[in-house]
Amino acid sequence: MDPFSSTDKLEREFKQAQQFGRWLSDEERLALEEEETQALRVIEQQRHRRERLIVLTGICILIPPLWGLAAALSFYLLFPETAKRFALIAGSTLIFVLILSILIFGFLVLAVANILF
Repeated sequence: MDPFSSTDKLEREFKQAQQFGRWLSDEERLALEEEETQALRVIEQQRHRRERLIVLTGICILIPPLWGLAAALSFYLLFPETAKRFALIAGSTLIFVLILSILIFGFLVLAVANILF
């Protein structure tokens, strides 16, 4: 192990000790490092997913029948939280309208059946 990395590690631990007001135990230090690696992993996954969506959006722009999908993907890439809320509201509204139309159609079929028979 080279002396520079051990010095960096000691400096990092000293800064953490100053931040927390005490030295961290081994378990606390490992938990903190695990949290940092998990956060970095999540950021990397989000970056990778965003790159794939950008490529998919580019492909959809090149194919005219998929321009609607390209617009939706662009909206999601620009405003991810708003797009999620919009999709949730639109999806729940669609399900509600679908159930309502099935019920109305069923009542109409029953009414027609009562009239004819």
